[in-house]
This record gives sequence, C-alpha cells and structure tokens, in this order.
Amino acid sequence: MPTQHRAIQSRQALIRSAAETFLEKGVPAAGMVEISRRARLSKGALYFHFTSKDDLTLAVRDAALATLNEIEEGFQRSPEPLTVAVRDFTVELFDRVQSDAVLRAGLRLRPETAPGLDIHALEQRWYALFLDKAVTCGTGDPVGVGGGLTGPHPSDAEPRRTAQLLTSIVVGLLHLGGGDQTWWDAEAVTGLWGLLPTVCGRVTTADIPAPAQVPAG
Repeated sequence: MPTQHRAIQSRQALIRSAAETFLEKGVPAAGMVEISRRARLSKGALYFHFTSKDDLTLAVRDAALATLNEIEEGFQRSPEPLTVAVRDFTVELFDRVQSDAVLRAGLRLRPETAPGLDIHALEQRWYALFLDKAVTCGTGDPVGVGGGLTGPHPSDAEPRRTAQLLTSIVVGLLHLGGGDQTWWDAEAVTGLWGLLPTVCGRVTTADIPAPAQVPAG
C-alpha cells in the first residue's frame, strides 16, 4: 500500500476514533492515548497527524462539516420544490447523523471548542439555504397531502416565512433526536411533514423568529 494512502487511512481512523471517544466520554475526558489505541495506531502516529487534542477536535469538526456540505449540495441540486426538498434533506441528514459517528460527534461539539456547528450557526446556515431555494424554485404544495388542496399554498407568497418555519422544524428535530433518536427516523420526519398543510395555514410571520432573533439561552 502506498505511503500516502496509508497516511490518509491512518488520519481517517484517528478522526473516527476521536469522534467515537468524544461521543462516549465527552471531549474533556477523552485521552489521546485512548484515541490512538482505539484506532489501533501508535501514539507517535497520532502526534504525526495531530499536534494536540484541540487540533484533533477541529479535524472532527471539519470532517463533519464536509459531510454536512455534501448533504446540503444534494439539497441544492434537488429539482423538487422547497417543502419536498427540505423533507428529503431532513431524512438524509438524520440518516447520516445516526450512521456516521463523526458527523454526530461534530454536531455535539461546543461552539467554544470548535465553532461552526452549534445550533445557532446551523439555524443561520439552513435558513439561508432554504430561503434561497424558496426564492428561486418556489415552496410547492405541502408534503403528505395527496391532491386534496388546489390553488397556491398560503406560504408561496412569503418565502421568508416558509424558510423560517422549515428551519425551526429541522433544528427542533435535531435537538429532540439528541435525547431520543426515534425523532430522527424517516417515518417520524415524513409524518411530521404531513401536518404542514394545517400548520402553514395558521402560522404568521410574526410567530416565527428569524434565526438572528433567537435568544442564545
């Protein structure tokens, strides 16, 4: 096996090992020796790739961000209108969160340790993502409604309101799933989307704070 390929594999193994250890023990209690042993690599190999635990933590963050970018790019390429595309994005996101320890650990990192994936950063990120698609592609009919509705959806005229509502749903499910992963099941997501016809018809713009207005507490 070429040396460069081995080095890439070793680095990936260490990032995965760190993520698994962070999930089990938390970042403060995770030791570098334990991480290297879990990866079946020497301490010297660990320090060849990462100079400190802070450096390794940022690598977990960066790997999680790369996966998140990949999922978001799939959303941007989707030909579906906003509500359908966000439903599909949410199903894919939570499937990857459950199966990918690095993504799951990255989403749990504290902002002061590794900024970029905290809940408020995600709110801003996804609101901008959803708003862009709402403006360029339209919101579409509510998901899970067969053909029962006719005419434009009430939120078609207000992309900002729709993007705010959908951002709140995705961020809320992410938070709830941290305590009970059944919230991340595809059935739970699609079931919730089936409620959107009723919810969207009642919610006004003033009811949903824009991400920048959400208090930090």
